[in-house]
Amino acid sequence: MTARTTRRTTALSRLSAVAAVAVAGTLVLTGCGDQTKKDDTAPPSSSAAGAGSSATSGAADSLFSKLPQKYQDSKVIQVGTDASYAPMEQTEDGKIVGIDPDLGAALGEKLGVTFKFTNGKFDGLITSLQTGRSDIVMSAMSDTKARQGGLDDKGKKIGTGVDFVDYYNSGSSLLVAKGNPKGVKTLDDLCGQTVAVQRGTIYEDAFKKQKTACGSKGLTIQAFDTDAEAQTRVKAGGAVADLNDTPVAAYIAQTSGKGADFEVAGAPSDAGPFGIAVSKDATQLRDALKAALDAIMADGTYTKILQKWNATTGAITASAINGGS
Repeated sequence: MTARTTRRTTALSRLSAVAAVAVAGTLVLTGCGDQTKKDDTAPPSSSAAGAGSSATSGAADSLFSKLPQKYQDSKVIQVGTDASYAPMEQTEDGKIVGIDPDLGAALGEKLGVTFKFTNGKFDGLITSLQTGRSDIVMSAMSDTKARQGGLDDKGKKIGTGVDFVDYYNSGSSLLVAKGNPKGVKTLDDLCGQTVAVQRGTIYEDAFKKQKTACGSKGLTIQAFDTDAEAQTRVKAGGAVADLNDTPVAAYIAQTSGKGADFEVAGAPSDAGPFGIAVSKDATQLRDALKAALDAIMADGTYTKILQKWNATTGAITASAINGGS
């Protein structure tokens, strides 16, 4: 799902979501991710954008013309994602579905192109931009100054950085086993315990900072390639908590084991924006994405998608470029 660097910075909160899962048009999956139960409810705005389908008249034609020539020619934008992070993105019947894929389909309709989603590991998504394998990243990625500047968790320069088009506001939350056997309410309650987390996310960074804050009590951090693996560790009792975006934590708590496996501990905190990541040199593409995002906000499509996934608490009224801190 890199940035989820990774997603936020410290503390707790992901939004509430019990999603009706539906396939988003012609979104394409490579690899594998979490499997979730399908709901046959038709998505309000996830019909695939046919090549050039929206680029023939009026405002849609205007937005199409804002794209760099290569996308006007190919009518495809390659999207990197980590499809193991329901309800933001997950796999179902070999398709990538969720909030980000639905938003991608809606943006594609406005721009007259198809957003083609490909699954990968979260901590390799920014690299996929740099290698050209992806044109953009949509993966519930937190917009942070460190990612914008290409910095690691110690402030060391490791890359050129990326730009973000911000589209959602989310906090972070602790996910614990049902019944919260250790009585966890805050990060400070984790001192002396073992936690699990997805590698390469801002939540791994948050746990590292908390380990320093714990001092002599210590904190054991187990990092995994996917959040699903971290969840499994918590469920098995090998770790007391996982840290997630609030909507994801809420979705997991409500759906895993029909609500019998997990619960969200404490109150959400540390809200910040998710952004569509683009390369620093792709300013024309970035600006076209922002225009399309503003368009789906203005016509109500954005709100309908979030309503479908019970995720309106993180809705924003206007997009921004590099609004993260």
